[in-house]
Amino acid sequence: MGIKPLREALAIAREAKLDLVEVAPDAVPPVCRLMDYGKHRYRQKKRAHESRAHHHRVHTKEIRLHPKTSDHDLETKARHARKLLSLGDKVQANVFFKGREMAHKELGYEVLRKFAAHLEDIAKIEREPKMEGRRMVMVLVHK
Repeated sequence: MGIKPLREALAIAREAKLDLVEVAPDAVPPVCRLMDYGKHRYRQKKRAHESRAHHHRVHTKEIRLHPKTSDHDLETKARHARKLLSLGDKVQANVFFKGREMAHKELGYEVLRKFAAHLEDIAKIEREPKMEGRRMVMVLVHK
């Protein structure tokens, strides 16, 4: 419609039964638009909701192991971790040490190495095995 004085623009908006909305206040002169502001806000809210609905937040899921975890139990836990990884989550494998098991940390490394070997086709190691107090932690992510 071109450059109009404020009073004239408001009169045009009132006549059209629409709102006069300032879309670029920093421009010289400021840019305004005739629109139904309620409908505009509704569409913005709906668009924002749809964009949030299509995003998957990555969660870190925990798998608990022990130095004496048997091979069959390790395979079962690896199958569960495979499902979690395929959903897009991270998997944190924890080996908990009790009592004198702390003297044999190499057993924990061995369990985590086997666990990672079961998942090497679908996952990569994001964080190498590391001791944190009485537990050894390794983080896996989907390739």
